[in-house]
Amino acid sequence: MKRKYDIAAFVWPAYTGDEPRTRMFWREGIGEWQSVKNSAPKENGYHWNRKPLWGYQNEADPKVMHDQIEAATQHGVNVFIYDWYWFDNRPFLENCLNDGFLKADNREKMKFYLMWANHDANNNWNIDLSDDYGNTIIWRGSVSYDIYKAVVNRIIEKYFSQPNYYTIDGCPVFMVYDIGNLIDGLGGIEKTKEAIAYFREQTKQAGFPDLHLQITIWDENAINLSGFDANKQGSTKDLVALLGADSVTHYQFVHFVNIDRDYLAILEDVKKEWQRIDESYSVPYYPHVSCGWDNNPRFRRFRGNITKNNTPENLEKALEMAKEYLDSHLDIAPLVTVNSWNEWTETSYLQPDDLYGYGYLEAVKKVFCDEE
Repeated sequence: MKRKYDIAAFVWPAYTGDEPRTRMFWREGIGEWQSVKNSAPKENGYHWNRKPLWGYQNEADPKVMHDQIEAATQHGVNVFIYDWYWFDNRPFLENCLNDGFLKADNREKMKFYLMWANHDANNNWNIDLSDDYGNTIIWRGSVSYDIYKAVVNRIIEKYFSQPNYYTIDGCPVFMVYDIGNLIDGLGGIEKTKEAIAYFREQTKQAGFPDLHLQITIWDENAINLSGFDANKQGSTKDLVALLGADSVTHYQFVHFVNIDRDYLAILEDVKKEWQRIDESYSVPYYPHVSCGWDNNPRFRRFRGNITKNNTPENLEKALEMAKEYLDSHLDIAPLVTVNSWNEWTETSYLQPDDLYGYGYLEAVKKVFCDEE
């Protein structure tokens, strides 16, 4: 019997105008589809001109999500990891999950879990300001302990309780994107350990064996925060162990390798990084595959830093690499994280476009689905 794999694609929940606060970034009221639709040639002639085969859909519509769930699961993508935000003292961009995915009449076909995208929000989302004021912070991603408790309670009550929430060994998986921001907001490592213990206890009280805390890792020395000297204490791997995380994965290749080159060359370094993490970390690593990188649609001026040759055929090679990793680690869940389902403005998506059609999804199906 062939092994079944969990292919988990990140979902960027900004392809809707149903959240009123999105108008401050995308005035047309269609979310970040605005940047995709209006992409124009740069001063050097470069033109990112891809279009979605499904059109500029409102992903907070349950009928739209019905069709997306069908397409995803038919090609082997059986988990969505929703980027989840808390800004301005309240949730942000929950509409695609709450109103679209969770109200789709076929939602039982697809598992989901949350990644708390607790980075700062800045003007990179606003093409009118991104070139000159992209780093200007609008909302902080860090939260105080009191707010953190409100976040935990919301997550457990509203999402862990869903019958199709993704678990490992019965424990709901919750991913934290920026562990440095979490620590800074909570007031240091000891407070963060206390906060994680609180999350675990609340999860157990809700009837689960425990919480499965997954941490996004970047470059090994990327974390810079007060109270933790990466060079002195051994950098990210020691912090992961110190906080008692249950697993780690990546969000994007751009976070830890040079991506301004050929995709196959990138994969050589990615494989080396997987091996290093596997040998040095005290918790399981779940292999991550990114489809590519090019964030020029978010800017008027040319940015460079573009992945080359990230064709569906080469994505298939990356997925094969992830499968081989899992098949050599039979003691961990068969989970692969993929960037992403719909990161159009970063050019890292599985959804079909007018360049490759369903090519990326077909690559997933070819590698991970059982032959009929």
